[in-house]
Amino acid sequence: MKASVNSIETFGLVDGPGIRTVIFLNGCKLRCLYCHNPEMWNMGAGNYTVDELVAKILRNKPYFKRNNGGVTFSGGEPLLQIDFLLEICKKLKEEGIHIAIDTAGVGIGKYDEILSLVDLILLDIKHPNKEGYQKLTGMDISLSEKFIESLNKSGKPVWIRQVIVPGIMDTDEYIFDLANYLQKIKNIEKIEFLPFHHLGFTKYAELKLENPLKNTPEMDIQKSKELYNKFIDIYNNLKGNQN
Repeated sequence: MKASVNSIETFGLVDGPGIRTVIFLNGCKLRCLYCHNPEMWNMGAGNYTVDELVAKILRNKPYFKRNNGGVTFSGGEPLLQIDFLLEICKKLKEEGIHIAIDTAGVGIGKYDEILSLVDLILLDIKHPNKEGYQKLTGMDISLSEKFIESLNKSGKPVWIRQVIVPGIMDTDEYIFDLANYLQKIKNIEKIEFLPFHHLGFTKYAELKLENPLKNTPEMDIQKSKELYNKFIDIYNNLKGNQN
């Protein structure tokens, strides 16, 4: 069995706690309008066996173990390569390595199995309602909600990630809907707003793909911070009312 790996980052600082080795796996069902990794949409040929990738990860173990880090599987959508992921996570657990998965929750099942092996989920929220999710990703929100059901049962800690795109996520209505939607997800430890940027725009030209947001400006960082503060107030109030 071989995984289709796009790239490996050996000194990741933003994809989980501590220093991370980040494995970017190819393949994704979603076609998010703001995607900055379109080169990972298609799966492609396998290029790493489990043992080959474990050996590569273990070479970095002294660095990330000293800094309370570990391994993060990202993408693309890592849950599409679930059998490989299950096998490698079992081996990494034997080595005492902290495992995180950065996912939109749109895989091909076996969620309970993989969640039993990992330590942290970085959950990418695309949109809090059915119509918006369909328009933004081209897929049905029920696919990600199946994963959320398993995630809630697992009791595993969750970091929420939300890209903020001008004209889509920067309204009071969206912020309220997001705060309300996140009430259904348990064990949230952290919520991040990621301002939309143009860093992936050159990839669309290189791949000869139409960039649907080519005329959308980057998200103002200060406005994103203001939206986040407003969001946190609403989120905490809603959570308090539930309790």
